[in-house]
Amino acid sequence: MDEKQATGTPPARARMFRKPFTGARLSPESVERQSQVTLMAWNLLGADAAIRFLNSFHTDLEGIPLDLAVASPIGCEAVERAISERAGLE
Repeated sequence: MDEKQATGTPPARARMFRKPFTGARLSPESVERQSQVTLMAWNLLGADAAIRFLNSFHTDLEGIPLDLAVASPIGCEAVERAISERAGLE
């Protein structure tokens, strides 16, 4: 049996080159909301405009759209409305 099978972790040699993950992991619901608004913005605004919109502070939303969408369902709905308005759908 090799070291990985015995302990359930890669050998020390393999771990040596990996950076430890220290950030907070998103919940599955947060990941779904992030994906939802990203895809919506990409499809309705185009790639460059979507990236700018989702990652910039907006006073009308009082925050960064991607952060708001990830944080809560209410934030996600607000971001979806803002994307629709920017795309001329509302």
